[in-house]
Amino acid sequence: MVELTVAHNGKRRRRARRMSTGDMLFEYANITFLTLLMIVTLYPFLNTLAISFNDAQDSIRGGIYLWPREWSLGNYMYVFDNAGIFQAAIISVLRTVIGTVATVFCSAMVAYTISRQEYVLRKFVTIAFILTMYINGGIIPNFLLIRDMGLLGSFWVYIWPGLIGVFNLIIIRSFIEGLPDGVLEAAKIDGAGDFRTFMNVVLPLSTPVLATVALFSGVFQWNSWFDVFLYNSSFPELSTLQYELQKILQNSNASISQTSAYVNQGGASSNATPYAIRATMTIVASVPIIVVYPFLQKYFVKGMMVGGVKG
Repeated sequence: MVELTVAHNGKRRRRARRMSTGDMLFEYANITFLTLLMIVTLYPFLNTLAISFNDAQDSIRGGIYLWPREWSLGNYMYVFDNAGIFQAAIISVLRTVIGTVATVFCSAMVAYTISRQEYVLRKFVTIAFILTMYINGGIIPNFLLIRDMGLLGSFWVYIWPGLIGVFNLIIIRSFIEGLPDGVLEAAKIDGAGDFRTFMNVVLPLSTPVLATVALFSGVFQWNSWFDVFLYNSSFPELSTLQYELQKILQNSNASISQTSAYVNQGGASSNATPYAIRATMTIVASVPIIVVYPFLQKYFVKGMMVGGVKG
């Protein structure tokens, strides 16, 4: 084992010596660029996090970068003191979980159907789905359709319209077409029908691409607010966390010093400004996705690579 390690290290040193000056410059430039890109990407989030934990009145002064100047939980106390936030969070979680599961399952079923060579209308159905990515009736026809379907003021308006995602459909179909034909034929020889083959064979083998689509759908459902504004803005009990954040962003005055709310929590008082509350709501709304992503990252990368190559 020691000899193998020494030999491997020797090969690495010889390879390093063989690198030309141009290759070394490219490698250093690449590392520098990626480091700067990481800093530019992380800084807005870290700055927002610092502001959310900083005293609200002190935040008006500015000059907060990566670390709070005066630590305070007053902003979070103000946000969570609003009973509507908890209700909105529950609706956001429900629509994300139910919408993601339903979208992944239904998209996978349709993708499996149009991936089968024996399905005569597979090309026609595929083209019909793809055309919907380029042709849209617009907001007013969509609103009239939702109204005629009786979905206004309903939780299911968050689920049914986006049940089949064409982009997700194409990714899943490309992945399924790359599965070994022998596996599917063996299931049919054993007497399995199409639905059983789909449930017991295709779905287990498609875990990477399904996790990728689940991440796409989950992020979309969690961040969506415009459908709440269009269909359920008159029903506060169906509001979502992102819509509450959007209302705060719209209601925030450009002159922060002129708009403040006095908050008293258990004898500890603090002043909450729109600037600080906006940062706090942004953190509250983004943390769940940030927490979930690391668990799906490996499936996300694999699913995109396999589905993308085949597509």
